[in-house]
Amino acid sequence: MSHYISITDAERADMLAAIGLESVSDLFADIPSHLRFPPMDLPEPLSEVDLLRELHALSQQNAHGQSHRIFLGAGAYHHFVPSAVDHILRRSEFYTAYTPYQPEMSQGTLQAIFEYQSLMSALTGMEVVNASHYDGGTAVAEAAIMALNLSRKRRKLVVARSVHPQYRTVLRTYLQGLDVQIVGDEDPNVTLDDTLAQVDSDTAAVVLQSPDFLGRLYDMRPIAQRIHAAGALLSLHVDPIALGLFQTPAEADADMATAEGQSLGIGLNFGGPYLGIFASRKKYVHKIAGRLVGATRDLDGRLAYVMTLRAREQDIRRDRASSNICTNQALMALAATVWMSLLGKQGLKQIARICYHRAHYAANQIKQLRGYTVLDQRPFFREFVVQCPHPIAEIQSMLHDHGIVGGYDLSLDEPQLGHAMLLCVTEMNTRADIDALVTVLREIRD
Repeated sequence: MSHYISITDAERADMLAAIGLESVSDLFADIPSHLRFPPMDLPEPLSEVDLLRELHALSQQNAHGQSHRIFLGAGAYHHFVPSAVDHILRRSEFYTAYTPYQPEMSQGTLQAIFEYQSLMSALTGMEVVNASHYDGGTAVAEAAIMALNLSRKRRKLVVARSVHPQYRTVLRTYLQGLDVQIVGDEDPNVTLDDTLAQVDSDTAAVVLQSPDFLGRLYDMRPIAQRIHAAGALLSLHVDPIALGLFQTPAEADADMATAEGQSLGIGLNFGGPYLGIFASRKKYVHKIAGRLVGATRDLDGRLAYVMTLRAREQDIRRDRASSNICTNQALMALAATVWMSLLGKQGLKQIARICYHRAHYAANQIKQLRGYTVLDQRPFFREFVVQCPHPIAEIQSMLHDHGIVGGYDLSLDEPQLGHAMLLCVTEMNTRADIDALVTVLREIRD
């Protein structure tokens, strides 16, 4: 019954008794004591990230060995993933597990989901977090559908232009078959105030993002007050790393909160699988999509995990279903759970602090280059816009020749910015990496 839960001390003692031993150390009695822990001439210890950097440097001695400095973000981020995360995920109990259709038989799976929900609730400050969605884009779409279901007579959504363009595309795809008006993101020159001016008595929800697609931070509290005064709901998409330093969705008084959880211990993975984080206020739980796992006590008083809520969209509603979420990203949610457990509250704060300061160091260095302009009128976290003297495709190609992956080409989504790229700096970018980027940008200009 206790699937995927490690043995207890009592069970370990029973196993030792069965083979006539008193302790685990007795298993190694036949190995001479002077050979069990031989002295090793090793250098001073390094942190895991520094050790991996050293190993990567050694690998460059191979004929074709090469690694790139990555300054590309735009929704997928190059963060450090401790080795323990992958080692735990690769246990067969986890990567072969599927949706718990007989949930109470899968106590380990349910416990992992419960721990994920608990950590995400602590991170966002929100009262309810579901078992996850496919990625950040689907979470944004599901939040919009939830808002429409909560406000049945209101059939209008106001979506800020500053929300990730791919998320906005997913949102429109999800809602294309419904009688819903989506406004606010059509004009590339629209401001946030212009967007909020479109909120009226027919608006079910406003979809915003902070830090937004261009990396800019906002104080959402006065914005939330304005939205709620109109009787609409606020769906706020956030960066989970930024929550280590900045305003949480709960502090912003958001009704629903979504996030892309890829940065929490999940590699870039060539674009997926990723993790959609979804949270809401407790009073809206009856309309939440996906699943919720809870903790209780069984008849013998033992701690047990149960499937507390299951939307059962495809099972019961069938052709009336409004959600495509019938399972969850359990393996990716487990990765985020392990990552957050390893780092802890202070570790997350430290990563956020490093990202913030290194991004600002990079921005300050680049703005001193002739021909480059950093758009930093608003506070930003780890991403910022750089207007460049040449087309971004050309700059990316030249950077690549120097072993650097440049920023995101904004001409694809925000052509009004001209030759502009969205640069991202994380804890994986050292000061030397940033200086190398600045040097190449200077050479490209000249």
